[in-house]
Amino acid sequence: MTITSRFGLSCAISTPFDAAGDVDVGRFVDHAKALLARGCDSITLFGTTGEGASVGLGSRARVFDAMIKAGIAPRTQLLSTVVASSVEEAAAQAAMALDVGVRGMLLTPPFYFRGVSDDAIFAWFGQLFDRLKGEARDMFAYHLPSVTGMPLSVDLIGRLKAAFPGIIVGVKDSSATWSNTEALLKAHSDLMILVGDERDLAKSVRMGGSGSICGVANVAPEILFGAAKHGIEDPRIRPVVEAIIAHPILPGIKALIAHQKGDPAWARMRPPMVDLDAAAASKLVAAFDRALAAAAA
Repeated sequence: MTITSRFGLSCAISTPFDAAGDVDVGRFVDHAKALLARGCDSITLFGTTGEGASVGLGSRARVFDAMIKAGIAPRTQLLSTVVASSVEEAAAQAAMALDVGVRGMLLTPPFYFRGVSDDAIFAWFGQLFDRLKGEARDMFAYHLPSVTGMPLSVDLIGRLKAAFPGIIVGVKDSSATWSNTEALLKAHSDLMILVGDERDLAKSVRMGGSGSICGVANVAPEILFGAAKHGIEDPRIRPVVEAIIAHPILPGIKALIAHQKGDPAWARMRPPMVDLDAAAASKLVAAFDRALAAAAA
């Protein structure tokens, strides 16, 4: 089995909220099932696209319970994201996901604290794994410096995989910087390297990457399969991505989900995030549809 065949395409799923700001579990489950039916290998809960930093333990528990009751298999079809700055909270999120039996976890560094050294980040990870008392497994270090302000260097990844074999199994690189992705692929061919920027996906898989956890899969998973699984370029990917990133990405993806489902409630963001305004949403939908049509023509 090759590295590439071990992961595939996971949707960094958006989280729907009701009018009171609570997680809308019914819409969430329906969307997850639809994405799996459209061919996604798995879904990743509570990531950046899913506004995971705003979703607490109680809501996470309700979502896990509903997903499993709906027939979604946690060991093969669910991943979760740990996003907390305190070791205590991060351990609670991880322990809950491990108890559910998820396929794996994205592990975000302690984003509140900026300008710290690799040694300090390494120590934080070590304390987290100690708290999990031997239960930690299948963790993907989440490199998202534009949001966390805390880069995970190629050298640090090497230290983590050496110190915690079987725990650190891969990296999700959401730097949107090809030079960083390339360096990870060259230095850590024994890890699953997942790419967040869909425009680099096919190239990374051809170099040994294992697939992707990404937001575009919420609205166009079909255009990503060849890239994620076989390294095949699809001309629709770049114009679709660039239509989306011309707007705030998270509310933009929700606006597209709302459009595709004919369900305006899907456009809701949870404070402090704000919805995409109607004019911008209309412009995005038109650009998205044009990008798919033009590239397919």
